[in-house]
Amino acid sequence: MNTFKCSIRLQLPHSMNKDLAVFEGHEIRRVYDEKTETWWFSVVDIIQVLTQQPDYKAAQNYWKVLKNRLKKEGSQLVTDCNQLKMPAADGKNYQTTVATAETLLRLVQSVPSPKAEPIKLWLAKVGYERMQELSDPSRSLDRARETWQKQGRSQKWIEQRMTGQETRNKLTDYWAGHDIKKGDEYAILTNIIHQEWAEVSVKDHKNLKGLKTQNLRDHMSEAELIFTALAELSTRQIAESVEATGMKENKVAAKTGGSIAKKARLELEEKTGRKIVTQENYLPPLANPKKLK
Repeated sequence: MNTFKCSIRLQLPHSMNKDLAVFEGHEIRRVYDEKTETWWFSVVDIIQVLTQQPDYKAAQNYWKVLKNRLKKEGSQLVTDCNQLKMPAADGKNYQTTVATAETLLRLVQSVPSPKAEPIKLWLAKVGYERMQELSDPSRSLDRARETWQKQGRSQKWIEQRMTGQETRNKLTDYWAGHDIKKGDEYAILTNIIHQEWAEVSVKDHKNLKGLKTQNLRDHMSEAELIFTALAELSTRQIAESVEATGMKENKVAAKTGGSIAKKARLELEEKTGRKIVTQENYLPPLANPKKLK
């Protein structure tokens, strides 16, 4: 049986959480709307699993034919679907058909597939897991740790990744309370910090590593994670010391915080003769000449 894996990062309204779900190794785009406490899943991603189709375009065509048939039959399933912009494998945003677990459970009945029953159970399970995570956030951390372990990351790397995420969260919490808007403004400040300490933008760092839609931090070395955390920790503490508010003041703090990490990076590189920012990554080995050891 052919296998496929499509890793995608979502661009969503602020009231929605970004996430990926995994079914038997296949990543499925999903969105959690906190206001309605509802998961929205990419219909074509589900269709691709059900049809066991490695070609995403073929799965799109299958959905197109199925959608027309359901409309002719007078089914309400298509009406119950929604549209959200999600990035595709090429990194561009496209309107994507999404549906709730309830709608998908009915839709699954229209696709003859040996995966029908397992995916129905899985849809019910991921909904329950989200409710658990909302009441106990440590569950989501445990899930992330388990995923990284399955991917072969070392315990040391996992600890550094989680420590770095905590540092990042404290910085964004500060921004949220000091007139910085989520989305574009977070991204601008993040890029200033990154450009300053690494002397390369976030986008160029991803390109260097051969990444497309993958999360850059998930493909950083231990050293890259440490310097990213140092830059973000320095930025937050500098911002706090002057009570930086708004973009103008926080841009200054971001540049200063990043420069502190840059000085430390340059000093370490001089002593060791090794570059901190590299092209190495954790992409699958078959298509990856730059794999981290």
